Amino acid sequence: MVKKIKVLIADDSAATRENICKLIAFDSELVIIGQAESGLEAVVKAKELQPDIILMDINMPGMDGITATARITDEVPDSSIIMMSVQGEQEYQRRAMTAGAKNYLIKPFSGEELLQVIKQSLKNRKPGSVITPDWKRQGKLITVFSAKGGTGKTTIAANLAVALAAKTGLETGIVDVDLQFGDVAVLLNLMPRVTIADLVRDAAPLAKETLDNYLVPFNPAVKVLAAPLRPEQAAMITNRHLAAILNIMRANFEYTVIDTASVFSEAMLTVLAASDIILVVAALDLPTIKNVKLCLEMLESLGYGDDKIKVVLNKTTIDSGMETGEVEESLGYKFAVTVPGDEHVVVSSVNRGVPFVSSHPETPVARGIKELVCLITGNDREQPSGQPGLGVVERVKRLFG
Repeated sequence: MVKKIKVLIADDSAATRENICKLIAFDSELVIIGQAESGLEAVVKAKELQPDIILMDINMPGMDGITATARITDEVPDSSIIMMSVQGEQEYQRRAMTAGAKNYLIKPFSGEELLQVIKQSLKNRKPGSVITPDWKRQGKLITVFSAKGGTGKTTIAANLAVALAAKTGLETGIVDVDLQFGDVAVLLNLMPRVTIADLVRDAAPLAKETLDNYLVPFNPAVKVLAAPLRPEQAAMITNRHLAAILNIMRANFEYTVIDTASVFSEAMLTVLAASDIILVVAALDLPTIKNVKLCLEMLESLGYGDDKIKVVLNKTTIDSGMETGEVEESLGYKFAVTVPGDEHVVVSSVNRGVPFVSSHPETPVARGIKELVCLITGNDREQPSGQPGLGVVERVKRLFG
């Protein structure tokens, strides 16, 4: 006998509940196991009945549907929630998806629309598809962060992941959590059909085989979880989602490189807290140095020490007139690795979508990334630093009083 799909209806209108019951009665695969008149009752019945699908109205007395959806997503993660509302505005849909809804139906809807959305919401929850990841394997999460755009952060992240896989022979993951304007896929010449936004919308509960469906291979050893295709999709991804995704990446990859946005948002704080190593990318210009200093102070205030924070100098071929030694003195950190500049190689690499560690492995810039690989894998060696001076130190002191 085929197992039926269990449906819970939550709507304060008895007439609406009755109409939905009539529509569902036409499909022999579905069975209604309960009804709720409020958000709170929906939470209680969801925990008690463990439905496959919950049809949730937004506007209900007491606890509304958005709040109830967030509660159920946390407490009954195996249930897929479909939000129902007469409100078709994008803001309502965004709030519903952010709370954990898998789909959104605008009232009135037809029986065909309802059944199609129910089946679609269940497509990634096939029996037996969820497995327990290998939690004994605890890989490293390496976050590449910068307090200012234009430092080459994403270029370093993409090349680092490819170099790590090549050096260690192990599968390496990349997660692009620059959720609005991530470019990792572009730098690797990938055109992802699915992204982290699709993973969050479709997959519950999260497991290795679920995640695999959303990873885009760059090569057999490097897999990418791409940033959303549209900036507005970033709102769907919560701190809870990021924490769960990073946990499963850690459990299934020896190394995961995380590219980030240049902001201290709640999402970035979640990522930084989960990271084993934070690579702070700096450049030899005064605005970047000022921002990096502020960034380092912020990281220190969060309790992170120099065992976790590593400052990476990404040099350009332009003569900045600054010595690395005086910049190190002003920051209070030695540069763990210096990546030499090579404008021709880097720009060509970006435009072609081919990492320079693969196309030009013997160039100084590629060797700089390999030094970074040695640092992460535990084979780092001390780098020479410049001689201390006074110019930049005095200017940075003035900036900070």
